[in-house]
Amino acid sequence: MDIGSKIRTIRNRKKITIAQMCDGTGLSKGFISNVENNNTSPSISTLQTIAHFLKVPLPYLLLEKDEHMTVIRKNEREFTTSKDSDLMVEHLGSRGGLSIRLVEFPPGTSTGEKKAHEGEECHLVLKGKILAEQGEDSFILEEGDTFSWCASVPHFVKNIGDEDAAVLIAVYSEGTE
Repeated sequence: MDIGSKIRTIRNRKKITIAQMCDGTGLSKGFISNVENNNTSPSISTLQTIAHFLKVPLPYLLLEKDEHMTVIRKNEREFTTSKDSDLMVEHLGSRGGLSIRLVEFPPGTSTGEKKAHEGEECHLVLKGKILAEQGEDSFILEEGDTFSWCASVPHFVKNIGDEDAAVLIAVYSEGTE
């Protein structure tokens, strides 16, 4: 864990000197220097004191580098298309087993034959009119409607309207990175 350099970065970003930090926390300059250089491992109580002084949540100091927030700029997103249709899938982001996608359905296009895969899905119809089927269930959904399902049951989505449809999909699957 690189807690020390994280503390130093926060302190410098907030333009706080080591002397000010000493005054605010009651810790010595040498101790703070050793913490920031990762030469000592402070107790949770000491980390709480430092976090409180820096006005950051204690858990933030304990995050590993790969646990920090991830940002994907709009122009950096990945797109995929379906082999079977004109579907355009925009991959908006992912974390652990959770991913979020925006799927554009031109009129008449669908996800193809009913398919199943591991995981859970939640959908929000952003625009258009779609048909969503899972097993024996079948619903016509429009802008603002939501639906969710266990993806291990074969399912299918089709744009049944005259205009483009867009569906925001959150997919969770354990073991997916």
